[in-house]
Amino acid sequence: MNKKYLTLISRIKDELSEIEQIVNRCQKAWENANISNDDLYLDSVALNLHGFYAGLERIFELIAKDIDQSLPSGESWHQSLSKQMSTEIEEIRPPVISKSTYNKLDDYRGFQHIVRNVYTFQLSKKRIKPLVEELPELFEKLKKKLISLLNL
Repeated sequence: MNKKYLTLISRIKDELSEIEQIVNRCQKAWENANISNDDLYLDSVALNLHGFYAGLERIFELIAKDIDQSLPSGESWHQSLSKQMSTEIEEIRPPVISKSTYNKLDDYRGFQHIVRNVYTFQLSKKRIKPLVEELPELFEKLKKKLISLLNL
């Protein structure tokens, strides 16, 4: 196998391991937020949700650069990148994510934008709840798809 792809596979494995820790930390912080009613735990949840999407985006960037040979640019590159991952590139690779996963990830991408642009005390527990609740299942689905795609 090409050395370049071995490096890519190693980097994706590392990212998946890091993202798994983020998912676990997010769940733990959410539990603490609900037990204590301390909004400071929501800051941790929000930061970890942000980190979850940022980690996936790093994986998508690696795939776009090393496999697709085409990394989106411009003002809406974040959205273009995830759209690219939901698209089959003939004779290169199948879709990295399904259309339904693309739609779910769009909520995380949008939340990442919110985290970057508001004060944490303005975050809504109601807005965060569905993201946290579907996070473990979504991550497992993504992990399985990436492992299958790259034969990890």
